[in-house]
Amino acid sequence: MGLLVDIQKASLDENASIGPILLKLRLLAAKLDSEPLEQWVKFESEGYPPDVSLPDYRRLGVSYQASFAGPFGSGVRNAPVPPHLIREHAGEDWLETPLRSSISAIDDLLKKRENGGNLRSTNASNLILLLQGNMYPDFNCIDVQGHISSSEVAAIAHAVRSRVLELTIELEKAFPASADIEISANQPSISTAQAKEVDKISQKIIYGPYTEIHNSGDGAQISVNNTVGDQSSLTTALTDAGIDSEDATSLANIIASEEPSKEGEALGPKAQAWLVDNLKKAIDGTWKIGAGVATSLISQAAANYYGLS
Repeated sequence: MGLLVDIQKASLDENASIGPILLKLRLLAAKLDSEPLEQWVKFESEGYPPDVSLPDYRRLGVSYQASFAGPFGSGVRNAPVPPHLIREHAGEDWLETPLRSSISAIDDLLKKRENGGNLRSTNASNLILLLQGNMYPDFNCIDVQGHISSSEVAAIAHAVRSRVLELTIELEKAFPASADIEISANQPSISTAQAKEVDKISQKIIYGPYTEIHNSGDGAQISVNNTVGDQSSLTTALTDAGIDSEDATSLANIIASEEPSKEGEALGPKAQAWLVDNLKKAIDGTWKIGAGVATSLISQAAANYYGLS
């Protein structure tokens, strides 16, 4: 059995660890003389250095809860902080966090959270001053905690496995001789044009528009490539982003049934009300997307549907 087919079979086996699969893919990449593919496998296996750009699936949404103290012992504890307040008073960067750990470290992290729930994110203490007086004007902000959903972290492993499978499928289509490569055998001759095609396929699947949703870099706007007036592509884009399929269909129906807000907002009043009622699903892990990213993505998708982008 060739190395490529072996990788495909292992990728489809839910019980197979992703680590050995990546090692085999790294060997295949070396035999195909593809530096971009080798580099990606290396980073996934060993972790991403601080100066290396991350694929979009390794940027996770962060949701926040804050506690406030008032007079005479009154107060509010663990109140969800609306993403627009974070965006307005702290900046867009606070709504997502990069995860550069190796894929094995991510697996270990998830094993410690087998009961579900959220994973505490980076220190959010600086938000205490930034939110002071901006959420509950008469209360003092005493604590802010940031969380990333465990389902979002789990989605990284799934994204890696999916890309491995997609890569091998596309490589086999573009370069059929790659299916004959074996660990101990000599590799088939690869022309310069074929080597460039391997690199192109790798770059597209790993860093390009693997789904209709992508992020063009740190602090950049979320971009959603759904079609104007096409409710089906709107539903697909929302589902691919990590929103539950039933919720995506419900929201798409609402967006299609009303006009944009007169105040310049892409979301109409019914869609805004739906978002307020359902955003908790991004916080508790029901959706595979963080609250901040979900808000931006839904607004962008609606703008595309109405032709406002």
